[in-house]
Amino acid sequence: MFLVTPVKKATRLIGVLVWDISLTFINLVTPNRKEGHVTPEGHPGVGGVWPEFVAPRDGDSRCCCPALNAMANHGILPHDGRNISFKELNRTIRATFNFAPTFCFLVPNVAADMLKKSYSKDTFDLEELNLHNGIEHDASLTREDVHFQADQGVPHLPFIKELLASATGKDKDGNPLLTPTDLSRISAQRRVDARATNPEFSLSFSHKMFGSSNSSTMLTIFGGRIRDLETILIEERLPEGWESRIRERQGLTLVTFNRTVLGVEFGINEKKVVPTPAAHSDDAARPSTQKDGADAAQL
Repeated sequence: MFLVTPVKKATRLIGVLVWDISLTFINLVTPNRKEGHVTPEGHPGVGGVWPEFVAPRDGDSRCCCPALNAMANHGILPHDGRNISFKELNRTIRATFNFAPTFCFLVPNVAADMLKKSYSKDTFDLEELNLHNGIEHDASLTREDVHFQADQGVPHLPFIKELLASATGKDKDGNPLLTPTDLSRISAQRRVDARATNPEFSLSFSHKMFGSSNSSTMLTIFGGRIRDLETILIEERLPEGWESRIRERQGLTLVTFNRTVLGVEFGINEKKVVPTPAAHSDDAARPSTQKDGADAAQL
């Protein structure tokens, strides 16, 4: 077991924030990466050509994060989702999604702290990230609460379809887009519904922020584009020809990202929604699977 002292955590956080502010400034004064050249040379996905997608096999490890699962499904992370070093996670998240180095350093460190492991020396399996009320939390937009579904590596299609159908925005070509208001509204609904149906429901302020952070990647890295989100959320696959919608030279910094996160979180008003009547049919209640997702994407 490896424990990081509170003083070390605080020192690390201050250092990351100073670093992040510097990167945010650099992004303001340097040109963006050209469209089609966001993924760095030498990394899988250059030019939108991603490694072959292979669905999880029996015994493979998957987690509550569709983006990490997609990286494993494409072999960017080990396909079995096991024995991943935190440093490897740092490097591959940066290259795949163009998060800033600060984000890619801090998040794996937080995960290592949560698992009581050493960032620099230890490895983990994706399923370890499913530790309830660690990073994983109730009222997810893509997973049933752990009270109903122990395996948080399994997407829940009814929630995902409801999320995608909630989009009210349009791009310049008329294609549907999720907006911050959409995410605030559906997050409020999920929280109210989860509180009403889950006898073990819990959602601290920090986990509310985790939830809004997770959903905000849909607006930033994926640009809110429903066509791309359908693929990543249902199939946990990176769309052909896709690249991160973040084109800043230093990637998406924590300072910039948190503007979106705070907008989504503070836009959530649970008092404006009422619980949705619970569905109890076998089809509605059964856990969704990767095969279900692939079939649904073909509809």
